[in-house]
Amino acid sequence: MTVWAAAFRSAVLSPYESIQMKPSRGFHDHTLRQILHLDGGGEALRVLLSNEYGKEPLVVSAARVAVHTEAGAIDPATDTPLYFDGASETVIPAGERLHSDPVPLAVPAGTDLALTLHLPGDTGLATYAHTPSQNAYLLPGSKVSADFTDSEEIDGRFYVTGVDVLAPEGTAVAVAFGDSWFEGVGTSTGTNRRFPDQLNRRLARGWVVNQGIGGNRLLTDEVGLRGLARFDRDVLTVPSATHVLFHFGLNDVGLPGMVGEAPATAEDLIAGFTRLAEQARSAGLKTIALTMGPYAGTIYPGIDTVEGRAVRREVNDWIRTSAVFDAVADIAAAVQDPHAPEQIRADLDSGDHLHLNDAGTRTMAAAIDLATLDL
Repeated sequence: MTVWAAAFRSAVLSPYESIQMKPSRGFHDHTLRQILHLDGGGEALRVLLSNEYGKEPLVVSAARVAVHTEAGAIDPATDTPLYFDGASETVIPAGERLHSDPVPLAVPAGTDLALTLHLPGDTGLATYAHTPSQNAYLLPGSKVSADFTDSEEIDGRFYVTGVDVLAPEGTAVAVAFGDSWFEGVGTSTGTNRRFPDQLNRRLARGWVVNQGIGGNRLLTDEVGLRGLARFDRDVLTVPSATHVLFHFGLNDVGLPGMVGEAPATAEDLIAGFTRLAEQARSAGLKTIALTMGPYAGTIYPGIDTVEGRAVRREVNDWIRTSAVFDAVADIAAAVQDPHAPEQIRADLDSGDHLHLNDAGTRTMAAAIDLATLDL
């Protein structure tokens, strides 16, 4: 028997927030092709689109999926139309999400799926993911089956938040729920070297989907809904989810310093983590907490403070010794400089002293005890 299981996820945020790491954009009679790396595979698929933060209905006049080959190109033999309640055109109301009809296209895990949308009207600013480490491709007009040879490359991911596949019942899916250390900031664009991708390369069964948002906080909205507020949307609605991995806190202690405010307290962060663990356990999910990575000397003004470092140490000590979670992964210890533990090890540093490079995310993934994941 097969069931729907999440094979790709992309947590989205509003383009109207006051804190923006990277701005969104709008479209007007454009064809947008996006490359979605599938963490798992199955015998059919469906796509989840989002107009959650749109101010007007989103019109999609045509949509297709295909296996991606290189740059903006696809394998034409796999080019398949998407339908929505049997129609090729659909309108997604402002504030809503919409699944496509099932598509009988078998895809193995690791497939790069190209999703192509024609957006005929003026969309306004798009619901988006701002740091996906994957470029999209854009052409004017309606060209959903074009080869995209002369397309414009754009940074970001727009209107898509998931792909589900029909997989064997009992397939295990872990959700990487957190911040930029999950979303993939610092990794090489278009190479699928984010932490969940690196962890998936170690797994013999099951897979991990990515619900990280760069800049996201556990306790405070912006960037994106706070972790405590988006848990229901980004974890509990994930089909076939069995596990959840948490990495939060860096932005709670760092972002306030950019505007001269005090960092979140250790007590508040511990209470927030405890609440997440309780929610996950109530839903029958196994919980794995990751310690907060080091960030001393980061190039971003105001992020690195004496107070913030102290909170990180206190919360990490609590994570390491707490019985709140089913398992703990001390990724901070794995990637820190042994001679300066508040800093990322030089060979693992992306260059901004806050995020990991490709070798760093591989080291981070290697710090996960697969026995605790049971995948």
